[in-house]
Amino acid sequence: MAAGEFLRLYRRPLIRTVLATAALAATLGLAGCNTDGTQMMPGRAMAPLSDKMVAELDSKNMDKGSPILVRLFKSEAELEVWKQDRSGQFALLKTYPICRWSGQLGPKVREGDRQAPEGFYNITPAQMNPNSQFFLSFDTGFPNAYDRANGRTGSFLMVHGACSSRGCYSMTDEQIAEIYALGREAFGGGQRSFQFQAYPFRMTPENMAKHRNSKHMAFWKMIKEGYDHFEVTRQQPQVSVCERRYVFDATATNGTFNPAAKCPTYEIPAAIAQAVQEKQRQDNYQTAQLISHGAPLAPNRAGIDGGMNTVFAEKLGLGNSDTVQDQSGRSIMLSSTSNDSGIFSRVGVVPPAPLPPETPAAAPAPKPAVAVAAAHPAPAKKAEHPTRFATTLNKMYRTASADAKDAPALRGSSADENRHAEIKSPKTAPRDDIAAKLAEKPMPAAQTAQTNKPRVLDEAPSTRSAFAAPPPPSSTMSGAQAVLPATSFNSRWSAFR
Repeated sequence: MAAGEFLRLYRRPLIRTVLATAALAATLGLAGCNTDGTQMMPGRAMAPLSDKMVAELDSKNMDKGSPILVRLFKSEAELEVWKQDRSGQFALLKTYPICRWSGQLGPKVREGDRQAPEGFYNITPAQMNPNSQFFLSFDTGFPNAYDRANGRTGSFLMVHGACSSRGCYSMTDEQIAEIYALGREAFGGGQRSFQFQAYPFRMTPENMAKHRNSKHMAFWKMIKEGYDHFEVTRQQPQVSVCERRYVFDATATNGTFNPAAKCPTYEIPAAIAQAVQEKQRQDNYQTAQLISHGAPLAPNRAGIDGGMNTVFAEKLGLGNSDTVQDQSGRSIMLSSTSNDSGIFSRVGVVPPAPLPPETPAAAPAPKPAVAVAAAHPAPAKKAEHPTRFATTLNKMYRTASADAKDAPALRGSSADENRHAEIKSPKTAPRDDIAAKLAEKPMPAAQTAQTNKPRVLDEAPSTRSAFAAPPPPSSTMSGAQAVLPATSFNSRWSAFR
């Protein structure tokens, strides 16, 4: 077949999906000794989307192969799947109640702390595990560049089935099967990786006020910025790391982003920066007002290990008190659903009692923290040997496609190729288009941002609090030398925890 003819065929979504599926199956068949199950590519991993889900996609103006994005909230025990609609923006597709998560609110810091991670992670096809002992799973990619730069350790932190957690996020088998299928279809449609955003709670003024005394507040304010970028643009935020902190939707204009090094001079599209700043100003004002009016603090979670959505407690007959005990005798907190639109009508079959966490094996000696330059590092997981078939297909995709971004990353292919593959969906709207759309919305008058000089807006009246003073513009990070154009809108389940 001539290269030109293959290229024309590859550009057809159906042909591309078939090729990606065949490559994934062949790769797993050859590299199966490195998986944790006994089957080679079980049927559950290839189960099609239900007719109901297909109809829901159509009703929401979405294609099966369009990109997805996942957001997760510990306190509410909910997981959201967002999908890009035909307008190019992400819209909420479905919210799933979480069956079990472990640890406390706050990020994972070290191996063995039972914490489930918080932050921004990228999920590639190589992180999808069809042979998980917990039905199906995907690896969150912890630790990412931010975690490594801050010396955080841990491995094999998953989102999986079976309603059992030891540092993971656990769903029912039916739920993870649907989420897995949505990810598989998105990869087949050309998405190179999907973003996984994990939060302690929905980043609302009410929740920020409730948790104002938490030792994690500085970290939560930082990840809230990424939350706000998504809220105002409905696009997957571009995530970079420098000075051991996250930076969102920033383009370096002088130098590169290095997780442990000083931030380079960078710029953020003016309309996005202004919209985010205005949202933060309003949120901070509301938070300050709630605090000044005596908003109660969040309940003390001492002695409580993780949580479960109330809908599962009801199915398990655990009652409706604030806390219950799991099979291991640990107290867990129940989280009421924050959504009454019928999205929990099908939560799946729950075991008579949640499966207990497995007894941990001896953990390997932690590796010294290494600052890495990539904002999206390769996932920390068991080594998988490259296979000739997958490597050949990867090269074939890159040779046949005029744009390498169209070629899906294959499990078992060259780790070096996957590591350096550009993580960006070909269907994602250009950042300039996002800025242009935001620019069409009425914005309050704002001062011109200056290099190395954060702008401070008026603080909330009669309120003295850490939340009273609105934040500097999102284009300026502490220690960074951000440049904000004033006249242009261009510009990571198992034994180890």
